[in-house]
Amino acid sequence: MGDRVTMEILDLGKDDLRTINRRLQKRDGEDNVSDFEVINPKGSHALACGLMHPINVTIKGHTGYYCAGMNKEANITVEGNAGPGVAENMMSGKVHIKGNASQYAGATSHGGLLVIDGDASSRCGISLKGCDIVVKGSIGHLAAFMAQAGHLVVCGDTGADLGDSIYEAEIFVKGKVESLGTDCEEKEMNDERRAVLADLLNKAGADDDPADFRCYGSGRNLYHFKIDNAGSY
Repeated sequence: MGDRVTMEILDLGKDDLRTINRRLQKRDGEDNVSDFEVINPKGSHALACGLMHPINVTIKGHTGYYCAGMNKEANITVEGNAGPGVAENMMSGKVHIKGNASQYAGATSHGGLLVIDGDASSRCGISLKGCDIVVKGSIGHLAAFMAQAGHLVVCGDTGADLGDSIYEAEIFVKGKVESLGTDCEEKEMNDERRAVLADLLNKAGADDDPADFRCYGSGRNLYHFKIDNAGSY
């Protein structure tokens, strides 16, 4: 097999979404194309979903809902804003949003890295299952609701009810936290957590100082039903 160096341009102004997605999903090794550029996305929904191979995709503009959903191994960059559910259920790889992201970015994601250069709306990282999310701006309310594993890093401020009903995921915040959700509490920022944060910031291309962040996680009071906590469920 020859070197994979060829760049292919896919134009949503000429081809429909299904044709574009099928081309991006083409089995790895069938040709020598490893880099794709998608032009004229025009806010298309479910663009670059279900990619299963280590290819590079650059989307030149804004996308609609569920962009890069179910990603596995691909490196996807959106040079614009992303609608609701970007990188939903991602398994591995990297998704980089150079603008802002709408609601529930990275929802239910199991692995990989999601980087958002701007702000993210409500429910960022909801039901997180192992993915790492770095938001260089601020986020809305109910971020990391029922997050089970992984990390959420916020370089700006957060909305209300951060980490509500969180399990074993951890949250790092540099700015102001409006309020913590049920069973979410501040944790000691020890050397181990500081090292994890420094690595995530480095991978995301953020130059923030880990010493400026606080850590939040589960108080572990909702793992088992207790009648005294009935009002919190």
